[in-house]
This record gives sequence, structure tokens and C-alpha cells, in this order.
Amino acid sequence: MPRSFFPTFRAALLAGASVAILSASSALAQAPVAPPPTVPDQKQTTTSPSGVTTTTSTTTDASGKQVQSVSSTMSFHRGKKKGEEKVVQTKDTKKDIKNQHKVESLAGVDSKLPDKQLFDKAVVAMNKGHYDIARLDLQTMLNTYPESQYQMRAKLAVADSWYKEGGTAALTQAESEYADFRVFFPNAPEAAEAQMRIGDIYFRQMDRPDRDYSRATHAEEEYRRMLTDYPDSTLVPQAKQRLREVQEVLATRESDIASYYSTRSNFAAVIARYQTVVDTYPLYSHMDDVLIGLGDAYESEARYVRSLTLPEAGKARLEQLYDGQAAESYRKVVLEHSAAQHAEDARDRLAAMNLPIPEPTPEQVAASVALENSRASYRFSDRATLLFLHKADTVVAAHVGDPTMVDPKATIAPTVLKRANDEFKDAFAAKTSASAPLPAASAPAADTATAPAAPVAPLTPAAPLAFTEVGTSDAGGGTSSGVTTATPATTSPATSGNSMGVEILTPSRTATPGAGMLKPVGPPNRAELPPVEKPAVAPDVMNDITAPTAAAQTPAANGKNAKPVFDKADESSSKHKKKKGIKKLNPLPQ
Repeated sequence: MPRSFFPTFRAALLAGASVAILSASSALAQAPVAPPPTVPDQKQTTTSPSGVTTTTSTTTDASGKQVQSVSSTMSFHRGKKKGEEKVVQTKDTKKDIKNQHKVESLAGVDSKLPDKQLFDKAVVAMNKGHYDIARLDLQTMLNTYPESQYQMRAKLAVADSWYKEGGTAALTQAESEYADFRVFFPNAPEAAEAQMRIGDIYFRQMDRPDRDYSRATHAEEEYRRMLTDYPDSTLVPQAKQRLREVQEVLATRESDIASYYSTRSNFAAVIARYQTVVDTYPLYSHMDDVLIGLGDAYESEARYVRSLTLPEAGKARLEQLYDGQAAESYRKVVLEHSAAQHAEDARDRLAAMNLPIPEPTPEQVAASVALENSRASYRFSDRATLLFLHKADTVVAAHVGDPTMVDPKATIAPTVLKRANDEFKDAFAAKTSASAPLPAASAPAADTATAPAAPVAPLTPAAPLAFTEVGTSDAGGGTSSGVTTATPATTSPATSGNSMGVEILTPSRTATPGAGMLKPVGPPNRAELPPVEKPAVAPDVMNDITAPTAAAQTPAANGKNAKPVFDKADESSSKHKKKKGIKKLNPLPQ
């Protein structure tokens, strides 16, 4: 049996059917076709599911022939169809589109006006980085066309040119321009943008927490003013985030200072700084460390009180007070920051103090988890920026929660010291008032009520005052007895029958020192000293230095006057020179 060309019978059957259909169609094409009847022009439109619209039109020409034309068009549907993917724009794309729309909103509008031409020229120069040329064109437009409709936009563009140029001087000028814009156009929508840029100027100049923090303080003030003055602006979320980052830097500074004082055992300063962070910056990324450090400071004060030698009752009150404050800080970590990194350390400290460990509610756990998850992680670019550019670390700042708008009263170290002194006094004052011993002269009230009253003895007048003269040995060596002189006592009219006797003992000149007598003090010779002589008159002050006198001229033997003696030590001339060198030290004349 010969081999078939088709692999199966079915394939052969289908091929035969196809050949038959083609033969029939060719036969019909060769057959004469009757002319179609004359019909008017017709148009038929069909739309496919894919959006393609096909229009078929039939027309009759002058010879009676019908001509058919087909046209296809594709229409786009704005509505979302099933299966289509929605394109979501990122925040950066939306921001770029918005800035471009703001810059190009006036493009093509009144382009032939001279003020518009100057404004467009300045915008082009600014985009190319030629800020000085842009400011020159904008200032020309403002001076030449003060009533121009682009005046507000031009003043804002001048401030933007300074801001984009950067540098300390340029940013200072930009702040002044933005402030002027807020004064001239307070109700314009761009006023919120100007206030936001003022805060950004200080944010760009913000230094690390261990450096000057004045820029961070100014940035915090400007962002708060932005949120207060323009609550309906679209820049409010951005301003809140910048405010969180600024407060992260300020909280880091306070926490670092507290850590430094903790190494110096200055507990008052540690408590003051940590308490300020807790009250002012609740969104701080290391709040768990701050609360644990605050509790450790109180616990250190409790240990210091235990080391003192004080009454046990007052000491126990102080220990209980400081331990309670430390436990309160640890509990706050466990309850409000359960998802933080060092929450387990707070639990361990409570367990070491033999105190129960509280359990946070599901709402507290969810809030803590949301706060910790909102913080960004460090990338390689962030670490390189912090390492080489020495900028403030704002990477781990929170992205949820409302920042503090008004700073509470800061806690300072003198306040903490005063409070500690008051607590110390109160603890021991309570102990003294509770168990103070009664004076020895007084008796308990019960004994006084039950004891019989003792009879009061009559008061008798005391002996009068007596002066006793005790004899002493004189130069002759004789003996004599002491002489006692009695004088009447003088009593005060205020006293009734009570008097006190005073006896003054004076050694006698004739008494001999013996048993029970004191040896006289001083030299045995008690003769009076001669009167003090008047000192001699001091001589007048004389000047020991005498003026040199000219030597007497004596006539020489030949009848001529002799030359005067020349002293080389004091005088010099062209013929006689002064002594030099060692000759000055020689006292002998030459």
C-alpha cells in the first residue's frame, strides 16, 4: 500500500474540502455578474470592543458605478476598563509637576507684553543658574511696571533666586525678601510658601546637636508660625514633618547633656535635663533611654540616702520617695514604649526592685508599634552625609504624631535641688514631731493629773553679798590672816525674797601662801615703775649726697694758676675720657 501524503485521514478530508471551496469560488468569479440596482449613497459605522471605529460609505459616480470607501478611527476611553493598570505618581513626581505648573502657569499668556517678556527671561535665567541676571531682570520689571499683574510673582521669584543660590549671605537676603513678601501680600496663597521657606532657611543651616543650636531654635519658631498662621495650606504636612525633625535635634542635645552630667554624678542636673525632654519632646526616638536614665538618677539618690547615717524613720521616707519616682519612670517605658528597643531593660529594673511589672493595653501597644515603624532606617548615603558634611541627624525622626506647639516650663537644676531639700526637711520634720522626747523638767500629762500636789516651802532671804580679801606674801616675808569684808546685798524690786550672794576673793599682801591658797602671779617686786620718758627728738633729715665742689685754685710756683683736678669718674671731655670696663669697679683713685 503506498504511503499517504497526509498523516491522518482527518487531515486529508479537510484538505480536500478546502480545495473544493477554492474551485467553486473561482468558478463563480468567472461567471457574468448582473449590474446591481441603483441605490442611493449609504454609510455604515461599526465600533469594535477594542475601540476601533470603522465607517463604510457607498457612493455612485457619474457613470453609474458604485464606489465603496472604508475608513477606520481609534478612540480612547477615559474611563478605567477592566484589566487596565492604574499609574500612581510618586510624591516627587507630583511635586515636580506642581512646581513646573507654577512656573509655566503664565507661559504663553500675553507673551507680547513687555513685562511678561522680562518675567519669562528672568525665569529662563534662573533655571540655568544665572541668578544675578534673573534678579536684574526682575528688578527692572518691578521698577518699570509697578502696576504689572506679575508683580507678586516677580517678588517671590527674587526671593527664590536668593534661596537657590545658597550661602550664608544669600540665605540671609532670602529671609528678608520672604518676610517682605508676607508683609506686602499677607492674604496670597504664596504667603504660606514664603513662611515655609523662612523655616527651611534655618533648617538648612542647622548644625549638629553638640554645636550651636540657635538655628534649630529659630527653625522651630518659624515652622510653628507656619502651622499657626496658615492651617489650611497644602504645605502643613511638610511643615509638621520638618518640625518633628527639628525637635529630634533639640531633644538629642538635651539628652546628651544629661548623659554628660550622669558621668559626673550631678543628679540634679541629670533629672532636670531628662525631665525637660520628657515634657517637651514626646516623639523623641530615644525616649525609652531618657526615661530609664531618669529612673536611674532617682535610684542613685535613693542609694545615696541609704549610705548616710541618719535616723531610720526619715531615711525610710526618703528611700520610699526616690524609689517610687524611679519605678514610675520604668513603668512609663513598659506601658507607653513597649515596642522600643530598651523596654526589656525597664522590666528588668522593676523586677530587681521586687515590684510588679505592668502589662500595656492593646491600644498602647498599637500606638508604640506605629510610632517605631514610622521611623526611617539608615542608608549608606545618610551615613556618608552625617560623616562628611557634619549635618544634624534627622533620619530616625518620627513621621506620625503631632509635634509640640508650645514648650512647657523647663525644669532646671536649682528647682530640683530646692525640691530635694524640701523633701529632706519634710521627712525628718515629720519624724521629729512624731517622736520628739519631752524635756526633763516636764512630766507626762497622766502622771501630773494623778500625783498629789507637794507643799511649797516658804522662801527665805539669802545671805548678803560678802567680799573676802585673801592675804598674800609681801617683800618683808611677814604673815597675816585674810580679811573678809561684808557688804549688804542689793535686791531688785522685781524679785520677791530671792537673792544671790557673790564672794570675791582678793589675796592679802600679808598672807603667806600655804595650803588652799593660790600663789600670786607676777614678779615679787611690786614697786611702781618710773614714768615713761619722752622720746628724744628725731634729728632733721639730712641729704647725704653733697654737690661736688670746685677745687680751690692755688697759684703755682711760676705765678700761673694750676689746672683743676679732673674727676674721670663723673666728667668727661675731649681730653679726659670716663672710666671704662674694669676701671669703673676700682674704688681707688688713679
